Amino acid sequence: MTTYKLQVQDDDARPDHWRDVCADSGAAYVFTNQDDARQKLAELFPVLVKMEQFQADRKRTRVVVVDPYLDIDLEKED
Repeated sequence: MTTYKLQVQDDDARPDHWRDVCADSGAAYVFTNQDDARQKLAELFPVLVKMEQFQADRKRTRVVVVDPYLDIDLEKED
């Protein structure tokens, strides 16, 4: 099953650095439906999302696929 998480770029000095968006509990938001993830992103960052829609600013928010095999892939590289 594909899952999605939210990320935001909020450090002007490091535009290539993205961070996961976390709930008050500290856990990253994770969704099984991409539309739900995009809706939550727009709810949490309405100004950034709206600016991106009008291309008034560079991309600062995104919904990414959570890779369940990331740990396995990193082990293979060692």
